Amino acid sequence: MREAIAAADVGDEQRREDPTVNLLQDRAAALLGQEAALFVPTATMANQIALKLHSRPGDVLVAEKQAHVVIYEYGGAAAHAGLMIEAIPGVDGRFGVAELEAVTEPSTKGADQRAAVLALENTHNSSGGRCWPLAELEALTAAARERGLATHLDGARLLNAALATGVPAARLGGVFDTVTLCLSKGLGCPLGALLAGSHETIERAWREKHLFGGAMRQAGVVAAAGVYALEHHVGRLADDHRRARRLAEGWHAAGLPVDVAQVETNFVQVRVDVLGLTRDEALARLREGGVGLSSTIHPTVVRAVTHLDLDDADIERAIELAPRALGIRAAA
Repeated sequence: MREAIAAADVGDEQRREDPTVNLLQDRAAALLGQEAALFVPTATMANQIALKLHSRPGDVLVAEKQAHVVIYEYGGAAAHAGLMIEAIPGVDGRFGVAELEAVTEPSTKGADQRAAVLALENTHNSSGGRCWPLAELEALTAAARERGLATHLDGARLLNAALATGVPAARLGGVFDTVTLCLSKGLGCPLGALLAGSHETIERAWREKHLFGGAMRQAGVVAAAGVYALEHHVGRLADDHRRARRLAEGWHAAGLPVDVAQVETNFVQVRVDVLGLTRDEALARLREGGVGLSSTIHPTVVRAVTHLDLDDADIERAIELAPRALGIRAAA
């Protein structure tokens, strides 16, 4: 990837003259089942541009209560688009048509705030990398359109979902008006994301990209990493999923409180309260024991995320070290 970055053919991205950026955008659009795509620095920026394009200030965003656009984008929906948020409690990061219809009843007043955007997240970060079935996505987006809502997919890890469900990313993304894909997650790029949608929508998104401060110049040097990742790192996501499953099974067998059935992609969550530990205590013990895990939105849960910088030996070492660090005597 670094060799591809060094050898990148570049131009002025703001003038749409950078050939590597243009190539990445074309490939991403096809991959995501959309007509066009726009390269931006981060997936959060891509999400925020989409929400603004689909709404007016004072409108309502409908999303799952622990979705990334609700809890990890620092109130951006309100700050940038002026959106109020109708957050629906989900199960495994998902909710159904009935829940959507309950919060999108048409107002009896001629002038009122209106539900304008439905945003779903696939895979769902806070539920542990869980996936949406295609049938549920189709049902929800159809119901949203019947109520006059635009639809956006936060597909930061969409390629993980496609692999896990066996449904092409173009099918999963094609049912939405806009789709985000992050390049710096499982694809392993240093930065970057794509926003995909119709030609008309992406043309409007170019202005918002400048407004958000996302316009660049010789951006081909980082777009080259994205092109390389789409060519070489998509299929290898299967290794991350396999290693996450092995990690979950190994920890579960050692006595750690891990729900193996929850592991659908590359996340493994551990309930540390069952061990009598706080989240910070657990992370500190793991760090001292030579294992790097991270916190989650849940105060009693820590997580491991498998990625391309880990190999099978790393997983086996983590299976050995983590239970010991967390006080599981059988692993000592």
